[in-house]
Amino acid sequence: MQKRRHFLRSLGRGAALATAGSLGLSWTETFAALKPLGRPQPFDFAALKGQARALSAAPYVARPDRLPASVAALDWDQYQSMQFRSDHALWADQDARFRAKFFHLGLFFKKPVRMYEVASGQAQELAYDPAMFDYGQSGLKAGALPADLGFAGFRLNFHTDPVRDAAAFLGASYFRAVGSEWQYGQSARGLAIDTGMDRPEEFPDFVSYYLERPAPGSNTLVVYALLDSPSVSGAYRFAITPGDTQVMDIDAALYPRKAIERLGIAPCTSMFQHGENDHRMANDWRSEIHDTDGLAMWRGNGEWVWRPLTNPPNLQFNAFTDKSPRGFGLVQRDRNFDHYQDDGVFYDRRPSLWVEPKSDWGEGSIQLVEIPTNDETFDNIVAFWNPDRKPQPGQEWLVGYRLYWGAQPPARSALAHCVATRTGLGGVVGKPRPYFSWRFAVDFTGGELSRLGRDAKVEAVITASRGKVEITSARPLEAIDGWRAMFDLKPEDTSTQAITLRLFLRHEGKPLTETWLYQYVPPAVADRKVV
Repeated sequence: MQKRRHFLRSLGRGAALATAGSLGLSWTETFAALKPLGRPQPFDFAALKGQARALSAAPYVARPDRLPASVAALDWDQYQSMQFRSDHALWADQDARFRAKFFHLGLFFKKPVRMYEVASGQAQELAYDPAMFDYGQSGLKAGALPADLGFAGFRLNFHTDPVRDAAAFLGASYFRAVGSEWQYGQSARGLAIDTGMDRPEEFPDFVSYYLERPAPGSNTLVVYALLDSPSVSGAYRFAITPGDTQVMDIDAALYPRKAIERLGIAPCTSMFQHGENDHRMANDWRSEIHDTDGLAMWRGNGEWVWRPLTNPPNLQFNAFTDKSPRGFGLVQRDRNFDHYQDDGVFYDRRPSLWVEPKSDWGEGSIQLVEIPTNDETFDNIVAFWNPDRKPQPGQEWLVGYRLYWGAQPPARSALAHCVATRTGLGGVVGKPRPYFSWRFAVDFTGGELSRLGRDAKVEAVITASRGKVEITSARPLEAIDGWRAMFDLKPEDTSTQAITLRLFLRHEGKPLTETWLYQYVPPAVADRKVV
């Protein structure tokens, strides 16, 4: 996961450096015809489901990952120097608003995926052709590469910006997209299996992609994908519509080969190294480093919940039980450049990702896995839906949802929302600290907060699973036109197990804010310093 992220981070940097002058440019007028492989075959989503079902009924066969020695030996700089030739892009000869370009195998991407174009109900496989690529400083010779080498994945361009990517599908079942700021950040996956457990995680692969030729003038591109892994096979349909918020309308059919203990639907994968709430790894000159700063949840009962992310000392797993969730996602709420000072990868521009079920998902839990990291190139945050009722071998399990990639989620509570969580040593300034405690300052803005008078009786409603909550307050914060809740937590035992905190602001018996959830890990007793 770490190596893949390092590669995709470079994609984000490349996109960010594209000139603003590229916006609105027309496509290149030159093109080179792509080579077909074999004969076209009838194709639709039902046929792909049938193919996935047939796969699941047979023993799993791993795809080969042996590359020619010259390709396997590529280092980082050599692989990066290879570029797909724009005149070979899929639909370069069509009056279409999309272009598809392919990734070369090599480096971390060793398993070939099959690429098809779908047109008029027929799927035509596309042949790898060395002429598609400018091999740059890679040292590879086009004539020395096998004609059946294959591709690693693909990327999409949209007519509003022919240079920067709108989306990319690359590695296992990972994919990424951008919103209005044209900046890559977190990833999504087709499926997560046994994430955060005491055994290796299983990473299903998209083994074939079927790209449907878009109609002239269409702003939506349909992509199909065939998924396979030791535990499950599946068929996916993506309807991709770029925009200020890019929307992916997804339908999936899953066919398990065996029972799956922890099934992750609509997994979001991100990075959190440190932020204003978590200084454990804050040894960098930049004050914050993260793709996203919180997990937002709109529960089935209508409650809005905000869970700030952390970089814990040990793997941390949380399951938020729910019924018929309305949405969830990993969100980058803090979009102030001054808080990051990163002019290379622009964490302030990273897209949020919101998951919206298209039907009633029933009972289950939104699950969050936080893995320790000391490196910003490591994806250490995963969030997904885990249904209570798991699909069983021999069954077909259908699920549909929409993904929204953009600065902020499309759904938002009418209540005030949390905009910052800060933590530090507790106690009263100017007085000796008789014991160790930890301070929390939580800022809210929006909703009715700006309309409250300074003397309004606002109450901070705080609960803790362990320890003593003390020195509580709620007061206006003019700098953000909102309110700040503040309290100390005093651990009352020697345990270093996480303490769950819950907070919201209330006025005249009614909630003013979404619910803030947090997990605080007390230090070992020997490390509970008071100065």
